Amino acid sequence: MVAEPAAAGTGPAEDGVLVVPMRRRHLRGVVDIEERTNHRPWSLTLFQGELRQPTSRRYVVALDGHRVVGFAGLMLTGFEGHITNVAVDPDARRRHIATRMLLVLFREAVALGVEDLTLEVRVTNRGAQEMYRRFGFVPGGVRPNYYSDIKEDALIMWAHGIGTDEGSARIDELTASLPVALHDLVVDRAG
Repeated sequence: MVAEPAAAGTGPAEDGVLVVPMRRRHLRGVVDIEERTNHRPWSLTLFQGELRQPTSRRYVVALDGHRVVGFAGLMLTGFEGHITNVAVDPDARRRHIATRMLLVLFREAVALGVEDLTLEVRVTNRGAQEMYRRFGFVPGGVRPNYYSDIKEDALIMWAHGIGTDEGSARIDELTASLPVALHDLVVDRAG
């Protein structure tokens, strides 16, 4: 699944960020971002374990040159998927990196036959909720005290029918609205 580059002068600007499959070599950068953005960060060992489950997990990183500036994950469970995490380096925010990573994961989920996606987000994280709404996520419930260490509830959000004509049109519209070209290399999971 490689996005076609925009023709010179006709599409979004370039910024050098690529979304690619997460590999072990990326984990130092991933863990650094995780420790700076997550109140209860995942460990290196946990990420290594996730990468050892290629049939049920998909992880991508956003690279600016060789520097990891974001990562996102998807857990597959039959016809449903769960966005496990989305994080962007605080120094690289406001560049649509999270949106680009989610677009790649959505396209891959659709290609794998996933029909519905879910995730949890802090009830106070309005910015993330708004981004998820653009992808078609809607509130589906609350997990009380899900983030127990900071005493905060999680909003459960669902995006249903992601592979339908409506879902595909939404993804195409989000891709077209990016101020930068979406280039991804999520094609070879073996490498």
